[in-house]
Amino acid sequence: MQKNRTQNIELNSIKNTSNAQMQFDIRTNSRTLSKSVFVVLFTIYAFSSVLVDNIARSQDSVIIFGRIFPVSSFAGVVTSLANICIIFLVVFFKKTGFITSLILLLLQFPALIRNIIFARTISSIPGIFNNLLTIIAIIVIYRRNLMLDRYKDNEIELLKKQQRLSQHLFEQTATALVSAVDAKDTYSHGHSLRVAEYSEKIARMMGKSDDECYRIYYTALLHDVGKIGIADQIITKKGKLTPEEYFEIKQHPAKGHQILKSINEYPYLSVGAHYHHERYDGKGYPEGLKGEDIPEIARIISVADAYDAMTSNRSYRDAIPQQLVREEIVKNAGTQFDPEIAKIMQKLIDEDVMYRMKERDALREQAGNNELYCEEFRSDISEGILVSPYMAKIHLKFTPKNNSVKDAILPTIILFDSLDGRVHDEEKTIKDFNYLEYCMVCFDGRSEGDNIRKIQINTVDNDRNRIRNNVSDHDIIYNIDAVRIKDHVLIKINDGHKTMEITAVLPDNSRYAYIGLTGEYCDITDVTINKAKDPISDDYITRIAEEISYIDGPEGDLPNVQIDGHRSDYSDAIAITDGLKLTFHSVSLPAARLIWHCPYVDIFHSDDKGVHSENYRDYVLVRFDGEDWEGSGGSQNRMIVNRTEDFVGWDEWKKQCKDGIDCEVTFAKKGNKITVSTENMGLSVKCVVTVLDGEQDIYAALTGDQIAITNIKVVR
Repeated sequence: MQKNRTQNIELNSIKNTSNAQMQFDIRTNSRTLSKSVFVVLFTIYAFSSVLVDNIARSQDSVIIFGRIFPVSSFAGVVTSLANICIIFLVVFFKKTGFITSLILLLLQFPALIRNIIFARTISSIPGIFNNLLTIIAIIVIYRRNLMLDRYKDNEIELLKKQQRLSQHLFEQTATALVSAVDAKDTYSHGHSLRVAEYSEKIARMMGKSDDECYRIYYTALLHDVGKIGIADQIITKKGKLTPEEYFEIKQHPAKGHQILKSINEYPYLSVGAHYHHERYDGKGYPEGLKGEDIPEIARIISVADAYDAMTSNRSYRDAIPQQLVREEIVKNAGTQFDPEIAKIMQKLIDEDVMYRMKERDALREQAGNNELYCEEFRSDISEGILVSPYMAKIHLKFTPKNNSVKDAILPTIILFDSLDGRVHDEEKTIKDFNYLEYCMVCFDGRSEGDNIRKIQINTVDNDRNRIRNNVSDHDIIYNIDAVRIKDHVLIKINDGHKTMEITAVLPDNSRYAYIGLTGEYCDITDVTINKAKDPISDDYITRIAEEISYIDGPEGDLPNVQIDGHRSDYSDAIAITDGLKLTFHSVSLPAARLIWHCPYVDIFHSDDKGVHSENYRDYVLVRFDGEDWEGSGGSQNRMIVNRTEDFVGWDEWKKQCKDGIDCEVTFAKKGNKITVSTENMGLSVKCVVTVLDGEQDIYAALTGDQIAITNIKVVR
């Protein structure tokens, strides 16, 4: 089925390309034919006009069917032919034809008048009247065409207006229905709108047309309309549903179908409502459809619906971090979700670096509260502000509640890492969000923390002529710079009087670092955060501790490589030849916690074998977890992933990656076709790469995400 689906996608892509090319060819041929007809009519008229004068004065005769006819008797036939050409020009070429015809007719008048005056003959008078009558005829025809065109334009505009009105009414009705559903449960407010937006994003990445995306958007918007028919006490219940209540909630797809199926003008609406809870493995409801028997529009909505449900707050839990949601989508691809659509959702998540695909109410100003009102210490803490090589500049105003500035407890920075970028104090959430608190640093220079390797704090007095940034005796303005290079974090806190420089060394390079602002009996307000557009240089922070290395093990034919983040480093490149085999040892770094924290193989070409060097072009990235990402073009790729009987499951997969695994990757090369194969923990991955750009020198480099690769051996 997976093979057939891939073939269908390829065929649809070829079909769409062919249709577009065919439409372009039709339009081009139509324009060429139109020009040809214009030239033919013009030529016939010009030839007839020249010929008619000679025929009219001819004394010759012709024999037709045994009878003798004077040639001059055919002058009327030729004149009629010329007039027909003139009329056709006006009818088929409208304004251009009318102007051309009028000019041609007017050009004949000087010759006709000259014949009457100088030849002293009245033989040209019929020609003058013929031209006058023809001019009157083409004017009438042209005016009639203008009236018809105007009528058609008015009718088309009226139809468009009615269509827009109907569409606007439909959209208002759909929005009203969605509002009615959302009003039943405050925790699902905005859910339908977000599912519609995510479904449209998926559809666009699938190459759907604007009309198809429009239909998918509104189908997704109304996918939960059947909940109108479910009792409020079930919808809003905070605890676990009883079997009877769960049975009732499972009726909302059928109820939605009943509501929407009567809208004959939009028959697709009921499909999404009816089938969005079907599962790809056939274990869904209401009808237990399986695989591609489930309508595609419902398969799209199913993924978008699950994503929003997990990334939104619920009465019984907080929103799940996006990386964990991605992992759930990976785990359930092929069972709950269509694997191809799940893959597109994974790519959308990867591209959503600013985490915009989430519940709107959870968004705060650039990952930090702009107002904090602290009572007891840590009673209110800002959301995390990511510290990265892109300098973060933070501005805030500090106001103690009861004391003057001189006696106040100054604000505190919490340096930490967690999956959701927030500080956690409860044991359960600390575990769920993999929370690690590095240290706390008070603005007076005091620090504490057990998860930092080293910390150094220096205070530098500013220009003595400058006064402290006090707005009043009870306010202090602080400007903070925060930046990170590998495992070193540098934070500068400036109050206008002095600057405190904090250099903190993290456990290693692989974990994230966030700043949380807090205090005790104070207000922290007017918080603004600005991020630099360009990263700082690698030597911006002076190192105060050695870099932690996880690649001190045995070294093979190539140097060991430590990859602290997603494709942050690569092994030396190896030229791919038929029969090439790479063996190596891989171990996930201590901070690794996700399925895709594993080895990858990058297949590419560059002039000097370097990754991202001159003329670098990657063809495909083969990941050991079975995901593949297309490169920058120049190849056709076919990925084949199979779970054998030895597949250990994803939780065991992560555990064994942590413990360390011995890996083997084989390469077969026949002409421009390269086959990359590997099998690890029961997951077989094969990628067939057909190079189309003519390059002969193709290379492979090992990389990954939060892993250490050692003992790399090359066998040819």
